[in-house]
Amino acid sequence: MATDRVASLDDPQLRAFAPLVYVAWSDFDLDADERTHVLSTIAAQPWLTPQARAVIAAWTDAAAPPSADELARLRSLIERVSTTSSSRARAWQTRIASGIARDPATEAVAQGLARDLGMASPDAPPVEPSPASADATLVDALAEALDGAHVEERTRVRQFLATPRRAYDLPVPEQRAEVRSWLHELAATGLGALAFPGVTSTSDLAAFTAVFEELGHGDLSLLVKVGVQLGLYGGAIWALGSERHRTRLAAVAACEELGCFAMSEAGHGSNVAALETVLRYDAATREIEVHTPGESARKEWIGGAAHDARWAVVFGQLEVAGEQHGVHAVLVPIRTPEGGPLPGVRTGDSGHKLGLNGVDNGRLWFEHVRVPAANLLDRFASIDADGHYTSPIASPDRRFFTMLGTLIGGRISVGAGAVSAARTAIAIAIRYAHARRQFGPDGERRLIDYPTHQRRLLPHLAETVVNRIAFATLRARHSEAFSRVDPSEAMPDMRELEAEAAALKILGSRHAIAAVQEAREACGGQGYLSVNRIPELRADVDIFTTFEGDNVVLAQLVGKALLGAHRKQFAAGGTLAVVRAVGRRIATAVIEKNPIQSRRSDSSHLRDRGFQLAALRYREDHLVQTCAMRIKKRLDQGADGETAILAVQEHVVAIAEAFAERRTAEWFAAAEGTFPPAAREVLARLGDLCLLSRLERRAAWFLEADYFEAAKTRAIRKEVERLLAEVVPHAREVVEAFRIPDGCLAAPIAFFDPAHPLYGSSR
Repeated sequence: MATDRVASLDDPQLRAFAPLVYVAWSDFDLDADERTHVLSTIAAQPWLTPQARAVIAAWTDAAAPPSADELARLRSLIERVSTTSSSRARAWQTRIASGIARDPATEAVAQGLARDLGMASPDAPPVEPSPASADATLVDALAEALDGAHVEERTRVRQFLATPRRAYDLPVPEQRAEVRSWLHELAATGLGALAFPGVTSTSDLAAFTAVFEELGHGDLSLLVKVGVQLGLYGGAIWALGSERHRTRLAAVAACEELGCFAMSEAGHGSNVAALETVLRYDAATREIEVHTPGESARKEWIGGAAHDARWAVVFGQLEVAGEQHGVHAVLVPIRTPEGGPLPGVRTGDSGHKLGLNGVDNGRLWFEHVRVPAANLLDRFASIDADGHYTSPIASPDRRFFTMLGTLIGGRISVGAGAVSAARTAIAIAIRYAHARRQFGPDGERRLIDYPTHQRRLLPHLAETVVNRIAFATLRARHSEAFSRVDPSEAMPDMRELEAEAAALKILGSRHAIAAVQEAREACGGQGYLSVNRIPELRADVDIFTTFEGDNVVLAQLVGKALLGAHRKQFAAGGTLAVVRAVGRRIATAVIEKNPIQSRRSDSSHLRDRGFQLAALRYREDHLVQTCAMRIKKRLDQGADGETAILAVQEHVVAIAEAFAERRTAEWFAAAEGTFPPAAREVLARLGDLCLLSRLERRAAWFLEADYFEAAKTRAIRKEVERLLAEVVPHAREVVEAFRIPDGCLAAPIAFFDPAHPLYGSSR
């Protein structure tokens, strides 16, 4: 025991704390409260792993003070580390010992110990100062612009996230238990009630999506658990149920009733209309029988199904009196309150995953399970006392798309949460880059001073800012649209909002993958260490591109919606309706190009928001028009509609990407006038960097389309380089303005000190 406890401190992450542990237990003039303060402050460091916290906890046990042998071993450890460390590292150890102690008396003892043990010497060179403090005025102004509405709710989330919560290196059962406990802790704050405006809160729907976005800075397993419990399970009840169903939402918000969202099936992927699960109404008993007819109908990848969920919103084909009415949803209990399986319900565990192992994804099978007919979520369709099926929406196709349309908030939340994960990774990398030094003419220079490093990180920083503003606009549009909806009435046409939500989900999740990967590489080997959180983010965010809709499938939905004349045609007629719609559009000529504009390359022109937006609009419109022409050509050659659409599938996907880039750019430009004056210049430069980087990335396309000449693409590249140099002095203020709690950054390199023995030079 004694050897293990001392040896456990001989770890790069914990060695610097060894002097304070020694101070706490030696015969210095420390009382019990002071000792507790020192040790608890050590344990509060946000980057410590659960194992490291366990080591500190072992040393804080008042009932198990160290023996004389342990103290002797501990002193030997400190002396060995001190004598083998550089002068810079010894000075760093002195500083952390006195800085964490905080209490003047304790600090004096720690400094005395440092001198006694040779951690500092009179001839030691002074420690290089930490990077200059950020401009607080600019940080506050940037934060005001980026936070926008719902600052109070964001602040509450940040207070919750300030307590370090990481479970990445625990066994799966323990990781799931930790995440489950965090879910209940979050519920206790009352933030979950914001998910159901008009029922459990008076706030607008955007308040909850802002909360969800902020949670994206923390452990993403918790984010997904919140999404399943409140966004999917509770959201389905809120959006698809009637008033009698909504009465249970208070318990859902408080996590007293844990549920899951059972839509996806093993055999059909994104083709929800083809679900096989049977929901058969029995008029004799006024019950709905839920049945899984075969393995392809098993519910797959259902968050919460493996362990935690007691209820499920199950989607399947409703059959009443022998007549099929399409996909509907019904509430089904799947476990007892104690967690045991209910008769007829079988569950399974999806198994270990690439990431998000704090989420208990599972499978569900139903063997003729019966539930009351009242469990049918009947906002858009019901079964009356005489067993007759009725719906305020006559068209089955429109009813189906209306039901799915109520759930688009999930795509908004997932996209915004992905961008939050990107912000976290970029913030860690930029903070590290401001302190980590590398080759230079006079010794070493900071990583952030290298143009290549700026090129790696700053365009992603700019993209996160533009996307943050765009998602704020989308949340407001979503909330405003749903605020006009009467629960007793059919949903209005939300085709445009659905396309926007899908497009931004694609853009946000793909950006997150690219940004986190670049942050990983920019941090070198440190970015590969789990303790520095970036590998965890990289694994966890990967699934964001495929859940709440596979990005490629969503892109086709967006592209077809843009090609179609209106939602009614698209929903009712599918592919043939799209073909008919685009056939009417091919007569419209492609936007004419301005030869003078195509050659202009001066800085004022390139930074003109009008030019940037016009270029992005041109790309989108050109892609729509040329796609329509390609479809028409194949139809003229005798191809059927399905074949014609499949032949241009990649073209359709490109339309969706162009739409997302144009839409987010327009929303950012529209918001610029609302930014605090102190932040406008920096945000304008970030906007320029983001939009010109997009144009630079699409340079080949613009050259092929004759919209740019070669000289202009070269000028855009040089302008991006100039913008990097202008943005870099403010990069630290921008990441500080994200207001990410230290408990979320939770990486030693995010709190980097140039004299740290792990990361600094020991030459």
